Amino acid sequence: MTTAPIPDAREHALDLGRFLAASPSSFHAAAEGARRLEAEGFTPVRESEPFPTAPGGYFLRRDGALLAWVQPETGQRAGGFRVLGAHTDSPSFKLKPHPSTGSLGWSQLGVEVYGGALLNSWLDRELRLAGRLAVREEDGSLGQRLVATGPVARIPQLAIHLDRTQNEGLTLDRQRHTQPIWAAGEEPQDVLAHLGEQALDAAGAHPAPVAPERVLGWDVVLADAQEPRLFGAKEEFLAAGRLDNLSSVHAGVQALIGAAAAGGSASEQTLVLAAFDHEEIGSSTRSGAAGPILEDLLVRISAARGDSPEEYRRALVASVCLSSDAGHLVHPNYSGHHDPVNRPQPGRGPLLKINANQRYATDAVGAAVWAQACRDAGARYQEFVSNNDVPCGSTIGPITATRLGMRTIDVGLGLLSMHSAREMCHIEDAAALGAVIEAFYRA
Repeated sequence: MTTAPIPDAREHALDLGRFLAASPSSFHAAAEGARRLEAEGFTPVRESEPFPTAPGGYFLRRDGALLAWVQPETGQRAGGFRVLGAHTDSPSFKLKPHPSTGSLGWSQLGVEVYGGALLNSWLDRELRLAGRLAVREEDGSLGQRLVATGPVARIPQLAIHLDRTQNEGLTLDRQRHTQPIWAAGEEPQDVLAHLGEQALDAAGAHPAPVAPERVLGWDVVLADAQEPRLFGAKEEFLAAGRLDNLSSVHAGVQALIGAAAAGGSASEQTLVLAAFDHEEIGSSTRSGAAGPILEDLLVRISAARGDSPEEYRRALVASVCLSSDAGHLVHPNYSGHHDPVNRPQPGRGPLLKINANQRYATDAVGAAVWAQACRDAGARYQEFVSNNDVPCGSTIGPITATRLGMRTIDVGLGLLSMHSAREMCHIEDAAALGAVIEAFYRA
């Protein structure tokens, strides 16, 4: 199957940068993905209402997760699904209950580490607050508001003059050393009042301040306030927060839009994007991959097209999932931490992730599916496997394969500085990932 050529890498990277800037939290990422889909003619769906039966593109949001799908014009009974799985969350810090604290003339934020953050990378940089507020509306009902501030906070490092050993090995106490400062004064400033002033209306479009007494709950994280930007001798790199894993969410959204515009899947399968939340903390939530959200979606799509339970099970057998999550490029200063033979390098294509112990779900047949999608897209790819002395992490891939039984392949964009407040990638690899995902959808 012939696909469109890989898009201009610079333009793809700039658009990825815009997506990242609009997505300082998982809730914002889901909202930005939904905004883009709706602008291209996809129809929003409420989970509490019957699912659509007509062909077309649809999407729904559940908390910080985004699910979208394209029903083909000639839907087949027991037709399979082509799924792109990704996640919207990134390692960070999350506001605790009673978050307004401080002493000695400083107002601080009470925060808890979220996921496996590279803690030292969060020091000495301007940070913003972003997430959602659960509020009591004027009529007494409960509502939700997106909120995002400008640069308001910073986690300052201790000066070298006060501890001459810091360059010999920095050790951060997660409780004592990571509480950001955000104001000065003898009395701690009320961060909830500040967040309420920044709240958007229920549609997430216009400012609609909320008094602090109406804020009943919050899911608010810290995010790097520096804008994404290109750098390098030829501006071949992109530096930004949350490339893990919003690079995959962005690629999935744009690929689904492109595949829908081109007529969907040649095999007339239903195309699905599943951008889960909470991967960084294990996925065991109502909007995470270990929960029922994707299974519920597939069951309801199948029922809406008239499948019996038996036909739904047959559809799963015919289905395949790309689990797209960021991976590691070989680090030139720490090359001994990588496999001595399989050494992914910048600009040589996205990664096929393999692990003998199935921490990644790729098998030989899945590798062939990925190789075919890369060939259709005209893109190179690289294998990633861990050094035997450096155990690898895992992804939503094995979770999806276990929950649903569909063949799953682990892939992703190669990075340096993964789980840092600011990661980096090669822009040609990012563009190639998007092109391969679209080729996968259109197969």
